[in-house]
Amino acid sequence: MAGSERRSVLRVSEWHVLDEAERQRFCARGLAEIFDPALRTSIADLVDDVRQNGDEAVCRALAKFDGVSLRPDQLAISAEAIASASVPTELEAALAHAITNLRTFNDVVMEQAADWTAQIEPGLSAGERVSPISSAGLFVPSGKASYPSVAYQLGVPAVVAGVPDIALLVPPQPGAGGEVDPAVLVVCRMLGITRVYRANGPAGIAALGFGTESISPVRKIVGPGSPAVTCAQVEMQRHGVATMMLLGPTESLVIADDSADPVRLAADLLIEAEHGTDSSVVLVTTSTALVTRVDAELERQLAALPDVRATAARASLGPNGGAVIVRSLEEAAAVANRYAPEHLQVAVADRDTDRLVDMLVNAGEILIGQDTPFSAGNFLIGCPASLPTSGFAHVSSGITAAAFLKRTAWAKANEAALRHMAPSIVTLAQHEGFPAHANAITNRFEKKGPT
Repeated sequence: MAGSERRSVLRVSEWHVLDEAERQRFCARGLAEIFDPALRTSIADLVDDVRQNGDEAVCRALAKFDGVSLRPDQLAISAEAIASASVPTELEAALAHAITNLRTFNDVVMEQAADWTAQIEPGLSAGERVSPISSAGLFVPSGKASYPSVAYQLGVPAVVAGVPDIALLVPPQPGAGGEVDPAVLVVCRMLGITRVYRANGPAGIAALGFGTESISPVRKIVGPGSPAVTCAQVEMQRHGVATMMLLGPTESLVIADDSADPVRLAADLLIEAEHGTDSSVVLVTTSTALVTRVDAELERQLAALPDVRATAARASLGPNGGAVIVRSLEEAAAVANRYAPEHLQVAVADRDTDRLVDMLVNAGEILIGQDTPFSAGNFLIGCPASLPTSGFAHVSSGITAAAFLKRTAWAKANEAALRHMAPSIVTLAQHEGFPAHANAITNRFEKKGPT
């Protein structure tokens, strides 16, 4: 009977059948919630309250939105609390393993970011000096779950970059009386981060930007979070604080062909799908038969998840994402590049893997093969796991040590080089109407009269 047929987990579409408007809708995600006018107004009011009222506003937001009552002197987590934080031995070992891998990856990033010098033309040399930013605020979300992995994914790059002033902000755990996850504090201890605060996400971000009686300001704030958290970071840009665009609700895309193992493929799709009902997960495949097998396997594996995770996964794989059937791997790459996912996995035959990876240019990360699942990337591999979402992988990158560096250009010319450049400088200055620019050159080389 039709009424007893199993409902598909995956929303299924064929890319070549979709018109342009449908393709745009499929690729649009996250921005509507982040830039919702009502949310923007609410966050702007909250930010302004923190700007004007400092700790009092931070505590007020914590009580209102998190149900936690703290005094201003409790916003900063003490050195004693950080020093005494403990977790099970196996968790501490896993944290240490992850931090080691991240350090290795980011050490190489630093090697690639070295100072350089070049001769531009005879007598003219120029280059760049690379140095860390002066201060950084790291936001580690809490609420749906606890994320010590975010603490080290943000903290290790900042430490390796050499940022001299690092602050970490984490909301208290729900129902924990204002306490934060001790695993986050253990990460801070391992990394030597001593400036740690507990606060509501958006209000805490504003506090890190402006500074309050208890919270010293920073120049750049990074970290993933809810639309409200992301909106707060965008709002703080108006007040001169640098942030990353955008680290919103998580998303993933897998490109697979009929060589992929549907059991492992279903399991890998569920990794990011279980995050929340605002997540987006997409399977792009050349095989209609694979979609059928994966859909059945998803149903089986969903039954083993807690209700809250299963509900999130169904939203991520259904209305928010789904399966896209394509006619070739070239079309698959075109879909992926347009979608520009936060996380991308390639699960195709070995003979096609390198060719496909070479075609992929827009993704926060590319994990190659079914032995490289998203969970390995999220927790341990060492590649960045705080990655651009909502299509911003078109123009930005994940958080590595490079996110905490700045480049200062320098140049040095001798007199002969300046004389050689002089006619071009004067011509350009005259064309743009800046006589002082030209005079600074011509006055240098005018013959002086008798004294």
